[in-house]
Amino acid sequence: MAKAGGARGMKAYVLIETAAGKTKNVKKALAKMRSASHVENLDAVTGPYDFIAVVTGANLDAIGSLVTDDIGTIDGVTRTTTCVAVSLG
Repeated sequence: MAKAGGARGMKAYVLIETAAGKTKNVKKALAKMRSASHVENLDAVTGPYDFIAVVTGANLDAIGSLVTDDIGTIDGVTRTTTCVAVSLG
């Protein structure tokens, strides 16, 4: 099993809720930021969330900035929940 974050630092899962009718626009905006903002993977899911994004950053502050400054400001994103990956010895 690989360590959380690997060579890129830290890894987190961002659970994203969107406003009704905005899901496709949010997906387009998230897809555009993949390489520049370290969104490694994006999946549309069923259940209480609309997307789960796997993000990486050098440290917790970098991930926090990505979530609050980039993902959280996309028109149509109503809520995010961030789950930081940890390594269990």
